[in-house]
Amino acid sequence: MDFPVDVALAEFVPTLPVGTNWRYEPKFDGHRTVMWREESTVRLQSRSGRDVTPVWMDLALAGLDMLPPTTVLDGEAVIYANGKIDFAAAQSRAASTPVRARLLAEDLPAHFAAWDILVHPDLGDVRARPYDARRALLLDLFQEYDVQPPIQAVPMTDDPDVAMTWYQQLQEQGVEGIVCKPATSVYRAGRIWKKVRHADTVDAEIVGYTGPAARPRALVVRLPGGRIALTQTLRAPLAAQVSAYLVARGSSLSARTLAGETYHTTGPGPAVEVLAGTTRHAVVTATRLRNS
Repeated sequence: MDFPVDVALAEFVPTLPVGTNWRYEPKFDGHRTVMWREESTVRLQSRSGRDVTPVWMDLALAGLDMLPPTTVLDGEAVIYANGKIDFAAAQSRAASTPVRARLLAEDLPAHFAAWDILVHPDLGDVRARPYDARRALLLDLFQEYDVQPPIQAVPMTDDPDVAMTWYQQLQEQGVEGIVCKPATSVYRAGRIWKKVRHADTVDAEIVGYTGPAARPRALVVRLPGGRIALTQTLRAPLAAQVSAYLVARGSSLSARTLAGETYHTTGPGPAVEVLAGTTRHAVVTATRLRNS
């Protein structure tokens, strides 16, 4: 497997999926990081594929000390401050220079919350194995090599009631939701998992859309605080309702770009009810069109 790797992602869903095939992990509010323990060094990769080793050097040194060569782990770089996960501290570290990062690490050292193993030191690339098998390999590896904090495995449960307890009680500690993974799923790039985040239902103004008016893919909305956001892909019934409104209005006013997506603007119209994430993330899911 070559550096960098394309990572698996999670799709936002409004409710926790349940069933015997689901596994649940708390979602820590940090920076997505892949840890590559190579023969004589450690490299750290961001979600986008950048080499971010210089700003997380304390984690690289921990990986060099505790992990066996030719091991690749997927997880989250997090920083604890005042007894809880502090995303602002992680953001400051990620945006700093290497020299500044070393100074920050002296006061607030980083931790690596590992949730997957992609390359095993004895078995090689294990991404094609099911989640349950990879999870067992991860835990066995940590036990065999006595891996200790600042590197540790995230908790996991197959009990949705436990997952909901985490969801309801751990928000103040910096847990922003639950990631849900099928027990039989292989590891591959794309949104193969589900995630449930703390969110508020609010009414938002439709100011644009992507795709053709007859088959809109997503909406651009103005949230109550004034933020302009792109919703996730519309479900078919809601897309049909929005389409009727857009087609009745005629041509769009102009084309603009948001989050790398080109969208058509539209004049004032009905509001749409959305689930808007209450954490730092700009995830917005449209749930219902309001006609009044």
